[in-house]
Amino acid sequence: MRITKVYTRTGDQGKTRLAGGQQVWKDSLRVEAYGTVDELNALVGLVRVFNADLGDSEARARLEESLRWVQNKLFDVGGIMATAPGQALKNMPHVTSKDITRLEQLIDACQKDLAPLKEFILPGGGKVSGLLHHARTVCRRAERICVKLAREEPMDQAIVKFLNRLSDTLFVLARWAGKMQGEAEFLWERSVEK
Repeated sequence: MRITKVYTRTGDQGKTRLAGGQQVWKDSLRVEAYGTVDELNALVGLVRVFNADLGDSEARARLEESLRWVQNKLFDVGGIMATAPGQALKNMPHVTSKDITRLEQLIDACQKDLAPLKEFILPGGGKVSGLLHHARTVCRRAERICVKLAREEPMDQAIVKFLNRLSDTLFVLARWAGKMQGEAEFLWERSVEK
């Protein structure tokens, strides 16, 4: 794909074109879904920016590599979702079971360094872990929108599975990044009336 001009004025009336040429309203559920995936991708990019400030370490490099892969897969997801249903364009990206397995392997590898949870944790920690928690919530929103979209029109179910597993991954990465940085993890203190 080659972009020669950033603005085209074709969206000034509130419509956009999907890959394949179908014109849809910019507030359609499909556009909302891939727009939320794009928001998630930008947020993961911000995590990478803050992660780069942590100096040279094996943990920083491992997180960078994982998040760069995630961003590329999110572009794949966005490209698939921005394509009109039923269209198969040349060089279309794919989300496969191998991608989901890769996320599961990343979760399992990070979990080896973490104590089991006995209570919910408060999102936060340091800058990187806090942003990863934020990314997790945006990922869950993208997943909810995709579930709704899948009930209304054809959609690759691998995308829903990928987003579901990615939100789990982002949660574990938030905990892992905090631990690697020596940050405290605060548990939810339930308010109990007496």
